[in-house]
Amino acid sequence: MHGRRGMAAALARAVGEGRPSGVDVALCVPFPYLDLVGAALADSAVSLGAQDVSDHEDGAYTGEVSAGMLAEFECRYVIVGHSERRAGHGESSVCVAEKAARAIEAGMTPVVCVGETLHERESGRMMDVIASQLGPVLDLGAARLARIVIAYEPVWAIGTGQTASVAQAVEVHGEIRQALRARAADVAEDVRLLYGGSVKPASAPALFAGKDIDGGLIGGAALDASSFLAICQAGVAAG
Repeated sequence: MHGRRGMAAALARAVGEGRPSGVDVALCVPFPYLDLVGAALADSAVSLGAQDVSDHEDGAYTGEVSAGMLAEFECRYVIVGHSERRAGHGESSVCVAEKAARAIEAGMTPVVCVGETLHERESGRMMDVIASQLGPVLDLGAARLARIVIAYEPVWAIGTGQTASVAQAVEVHGEIRQALRARAADVAEDVRLLYGGSVKPASAPALFAGKDIDGGLIGGAALDASSFLAICQAGVAAG
Protein backbone atom coordinates (compact mmCIF):
# COMPACT_ATOMS: atom_id res chain seq x y z
CA MET A 1 0.00 0.00 0.00
CA HIS A 2 2.49 2.56 -1.28
CA GLY A 3 2.40 5.54 -3.59
CA ARG A 4 -0.20 7.64 -5.34
CA ARG A 5 -1.31 7.99 -8.97
CA GLY A 6 1.72 9.89 -10.23
CA MET A 7 4.19 7.54 -8.60
CA ALA A 8 2.34 4.45 -9.87
CA ALA A 9 2.24 5.70 -13.45
CA ALA A 10 5.89 6.81 -13.46
CA LEU A 11 7.09 3.53 -11.95
CA ALA A 12 5.09 1.48 -14.46
CA ARG A 13 6.41 3.47 -17.41
CA ALA A 14 10.01 3.14 -16.23
CA VAL A 15 9.72 -0.61 -15.68
CA GLY A 16 7.89 -1.10 -18.97
CA GLU A 17 10.55 0.79 -20.90
CA GLY A 18 13.50 -0.76 -19.07
CA ARG A 19 12.44 -4.41 -18.81
CA PRO A 20 15.27 -6.63 -20.08
CA SER A 21 14.41 -9.39 -22.52
CA GLY A 22 14.66 -12.98 -21.38
CA VAL A 23 12.69 -12.65 -18.15
CA ASP A 24 8.98 -12.52 -17.29
CA VAL A 25 8.05 -9.44 -15.29
CA ALA A 26 4.77 -8.44 -13.65
CA LEU A 27 3.73 -5.48 -11.52
CA CYS A 28 1.10 -6.31 -8.90
CA VAL A 29 -0.49 -3.01 -7.92
CA PRO A 30 -3.25 -1.77 -5.57
CA PHE A 31 -6.78 -2.15 -6.95
CA PRO A 32 -7.42 1.59 -7.59
CA TYR A 33 -4.39 1.80 -9.89
CA LEU A 34 -5.06 -1.24 -12.08
CA ASP A 35 -6.48 0.83 -14.94
CA LEU A 36 -3.79 3.49 -14.70
CA VAL A 37 -0.89 1.04 -14.58
CA GLY A 38 -2.47 -1.21 -17.19
CA ALA A 39 -2.54 1.73 -19.59
CA ALA A 40 1.07 2.61 -18.79
CA LEU A 41 2.13 -0.98 -19.55
CA ALA A 42 -0.02 -1.37 -22.67
CA ASP A 43 2.87 -1.19 -25.14
CA SER A 44 5.34 -3.12 -23.02
CA ALA A 45 6.04 -6.77 -22.30
CA VAL A 46 5.42 -6.28 -18.56
CA SER A 47 2.30 -8.01 -17.24
CA LEU A 48 -0.27 -6.50 -14.91
CA GLY A 49 -1.17 -8.13 -11.62
CA ALA A 50 -3.18 -7.51 -8.46
CA GLN A 51 -2.26 -7.95 -4.80
CA ASP A 52 -5.29 -9.96 -3.70
CA VAL A 53 -8.63 -11.38 -4.88
CA SER A 54 -11.85 -12.53 -3.24
CA ASP A 55 -12.48 -16.20 -2.61
CA HIS A 56 -16.07 -15.59 -3.73
CA GLU A 57 -17.11 -15.53 -7.37
CA ASP A 58 -19.71 -12.76 -7.01
CA GLY A 59 -22.39 -11.61 -4.59
CA ALA A 60 -23.08 -9.53 -1.49
CA TYR A 61 -19.50 -9.22 -0.26
CA THR A 62 -19.05 -5.48 0.22
CA GLY A 63 -15.49 -4.31 -0.27
CA GLU A 64 -14.34 -7.48 -2.01
CA VAL A 65 -12.91 -7.64 -5.54
CA SER A 66 -13.68 -10.73 -7.63
CA ALA A 67 -11.42 -12.56 -10.04
CA GLY A 68 -13.83 -11.71 -12.84
CA MET A 69 -13.41 -8.02 -12.09
CA LEU A 70 -9.63 -8.32 -12.18
CA ALA A 71 -9.79 -10.20 -15.48
CA GLU A 72 -11.63 -7.26 -17.03
CA PHE A 73 -8.52 -5.17 -16.33
CA GLU A 74 -6.47 -7.82 -18.17
CA CYS A 75 -4.63 -8.90 -15.05
CA ARG A 76 -2.42 -11.90 -15.69
CA TYR A 77 -1.30 -12.48 -12.13
CA VAL A 78 -2.69 -12.10 -8.62
CA ILE A 79 -0.93 -12.59 -5.31
CA VAL A 80 -2.81 -14.78 -2.82
CA GLY A 81 -1.95 -15.74 0.75
CA HIS A 82 0.70 -13.10 1.34
CA SER A 83 1.90 -13.33 4.94
CA GLU A 84 0.43 -9.90 5.68
CA ARG A 85 -2.99 -11.17 4.57
CA ARG A 86 -2.65 -14.37 6.58
CA ALA A 87 -1.53 -12.55 9.74
CA GLY A 88 -3.46 -9.29 9.52
CA HIS A 89 -6.69 -10.55 7.97
CA GLY A 90 -6.86 -14.06 9.37
CA GLU A 91 -6.80 -15.80 5.99
CA SER A 92 -6.64 -19.57 6.36
CA SER A 93 -4.78 -21.84 3.97
CA VAL A 94 -8.15 -23.17 2.76
CA CYS A 95 -9.23 -19.61 1.95
CA VAL A 96 -5.96 -19.03 0.10
CA ALA A 97 -6.51 -22.16 -2.01
CA GLU A 98 -10.04 -21.00 -2.81
CA LYS A 99 -8.67 -17.65 -3.95
CA ALA A 100 -6.16 -19.44 -6.16
CA ALA A 101 -8.96 -21.49 -7.69
CA ARG A 102 -11.04 -18.37 -8.42
CA ALA A 103 -8.04 -16.77 -10.12
CA ILE A 104 -7.41 -19.82 -12.30
CA GLU A 105 -11.08 -20.02 -13.30
CA ALA A 106 -10.85 -16.40 -14.47
CA GLY A 107 -7.76 -17.13 -16.58
CA MET A 108 -5.15 -15.64 -14.25
CA THR A 109 -2.06 -17.08 -12.60
CA PRO A 110 -2.17 -17.02 -8.80
CA VAL A 111 1.10 -16.43 -6.97
CA VAL A 112 0.56 -18.46 -3.81
CA CYS A 113 2.67 -17.32 -0.86
CA VAL A 114 3.93 -19.60 1.92
CA GLY A 115 6.44 -19.02 4.68
CA GLU A 116 7.28 -19.32 8.35
CA THR A 117 7.77 -16.83 11.17
CA LEU A 118 11.07 -16.56 13.03
CA HIS A 119 9.56 -18.38 16.02
CA GLU A 120 8.36 -21.22 13.80
CA ARG A 121 11.81 -21.55 12.22
CA GLU A 122 13.67 -21.46 15.52
CA SER A 123 11.32 -24.03 17.06
CA GLY A 124 11.98 -26.46 14.22
CA ARG A 125 8.44 -26.30 12.82
CA MET A 126 9.37 -24.53 9.59
CA MET A 127 8.54 -27.32 7.14
CA ASP A 128 5.47 -28.43 9.07
CA VAL A 129 4.09 -24.90 8.77
CA ILE A 130 4.85 -24.68 5.06
CA ALA A 131 3.39 -28.15 4.43
CA SER A 132 0.22 -27.06 6.21
CA GLN A 133 0.00 -23.93 4.08
CA LEU A 134 0.62 -25.89 0.88
CA GLY A 135 -1.80 -28.72 1.64
CA PRO A 136 -5.06 -27.15 0.42
CA VAL A 137 -3.28 -25.81 -2.67
CA LEU A 138 -1.92 -29.24 -3.54
CA ASP A 139 -5.47 -30.57 -3.12
CA LEU A 140 -6.50 -28.46 -6.13
CA GLY A 141 -4.99 -31.15 -8.36
CA ALA A 142 -2.33 -31.33 -11.04
CA ALA A 143 -4.29 -29.46 -13.73
CA ARG A 144 -4.63 -26.41 -11.51
CA LEU A 145 -1.15 -26.70 -10.01
CA ALA A 146 0.25 -26.43 -13.52
CA ARG A 147 -1.17 -22.88 -13.61
CA ILE A 148 0.12 -21.75 -10.21
CA VAL A 149 3.29 -19.96 -9.11
CA ILE A 150 4.47 -20.58 -5.54
CA ALA A 151 6.42 -17.94 -3.62
CA TYR A 152 8.40 -18.79 -0.50
CA GLU A 153 8.52 -15.71 1.70
CA PRO A 154 10.03 -16.23 5.15
CA VAL A 155 8.00 -13.85 7.29
CA TRP A 156 11.06 -12.90 9.33
CA ALA A 157 12.75 -11.54 6.19
CA ILE A 158 9.91 -9.36 4.89
CA GLY A 159 10.58 -5.65 5.30
CA THR A 160 13.27 -6.34 7.90
CA GLY A 161 16.32 -6.03 5.70
CA GLN A 162 17.17 -9.63 6.55
CA THR A 163 17.39 -12.11 3.69
CA ALA A 164 17.44 -15.86 3.96
CA SER A 165 20.82 -17.26 3.02
CA VAL A 166 21.01 -19.02 -0.32
CA ALA A 167 21.34 -22.32 1.53
CA GLN A 168 18.22 -21.61 3.61
CA ALA A 169 16.21 -20.61 0.55
CA VAL A 170 17.40 -23.60 -1.49
CA GLU A 171 16.49 -25.98 1.34
CA VAL A 172 12.90 -24.77 1.49
CA HIS A 173 12.48 -24.52 -2.28
CA GLY A 174 13.74 -28.10 -2.56
CA GLU A 175 11.17 -29.27 -0.01
CA ILE A 176 8.39 -27.47 -1.88
CA ARG A 177 9.50 -29.05 -5.15
CA GLN A 178 9.49 -32.47 -3.52
CA ALA A 179 5.97 -31.90 -2.19
CA LEU A 180 4.88 -31.07 -5.72
CA ARG A 181 6.53 -34.23 -7.07
CA ALA A 182 4.70 -36.33 -4.49
CA ARG A 183 1.30 -34.95 -5.44
CA ALA A 184 1.61 -33.89 -9.08
CA ALA A 185 4.69 -35.48 -10.63
CA ASP A 186 3.71 -34.63 -14.19
CA VAL A 187 3.77 -30.88 -13.60
CA ALA A 188 6.06 -30.54 -10.57
CA GLU A 189 9.18 -29.49 -12.49
CA ASP A 190 7.29 -26.81 -14.42
CA VAL A 191 5.79 -24.97 -11.44
CA ARG A 192 7.74 -21.77 -10.88
CA LEU A 193 9.06 -21.25 -7.35
CA LEU A 194 9.90 -17.69 -6.32
CA TYR A 195 11.82 -16.38 -3.33
CA GLY A 196 10.50 -13.29 -1.56
CA GLY A 197 11.97 -11.55 1.44
CA SER A 198 14.02 -8.33 1.23
CA VAL A 199 15.50 -9.24 -2.17
CA LYS A 200 17.89 -6.49 -3.28
CA PRO A 201 20.08 -6.01 -6.39
CA ALA A 202 23.10 -7.16 -4.37
CA SER A 203 21.50 -10.38 -3.10
CA ALA A 204 19.48 -11.32 -6.18
CA PRO A 205 22.24 -12.92 -8.32
CA ALA A 206 23.23 -15.49 -5.70
CA LEU A 207 19.61 -16.24 -4.78
CA PHE A 208 18.48 -16.69 -8.38
CA ALA A 209 21.41 -19.03 -9.04
CA GLY A 210 20.15 -21.36 -6.31
CA LYS A 211 18.61 -24.70 -7.24
CA ASP A 212 14.81 -24.59 -7.60
CA ILE A 213 14.73 -20.79 -7.23
CA ASP A 214 13.07 -19.61 -10.44
CA GLY A 215 12.74 -15.92 -9.65
CA GLY A 216 11.65 -13.44 -7.02
CA LEU A 217 8.60 -11.86 -5.44
CA ILE A 218 9.96 -8.38 -4.88
CA GLY A 219 8.62 -5.99 -2.24
CA GLY A 220 10.28 -2.75 -1.21
CA ALA A 221 12.96 -2.83 -3.92
CA ALA A 222 10.19 -2.80 -6.55
CA LEU A 223 9.22 0.73 -5.51
CA ASP A 224 12.41 2.01 -7.14
CA ALA A 225 12.58 1.33 -10.88
CA SER A 226 16.37 1.15 -11.10
CA SER A 227 16.61 -1.32 -8.22
CA PHE A 228 13.78 -3.44 -9.57
CA LEU A 229 15.24 -3.52 -13.07
CA ALA A 230 18.63 -4.52 -11.67
CA ILE A 231 16.91 -7.47 -9.97
CA CYS A 232 15.21 -8.32 -13.27
CA GLN A 233 18.62 -8.29 -14.95
CA ALA A 234 19.88 -10.71 -12.30
CA GLY A 235 17.06 -13.01 -13.35
CA VAL A 236 18.21 -12.85 -16.96
CA ALA A 237 21.79 -13.67 -15.94
CA ALA A 238 20.59 -16.67 -13.92
CA GLY A 239 18.84 -18.05 -16.98
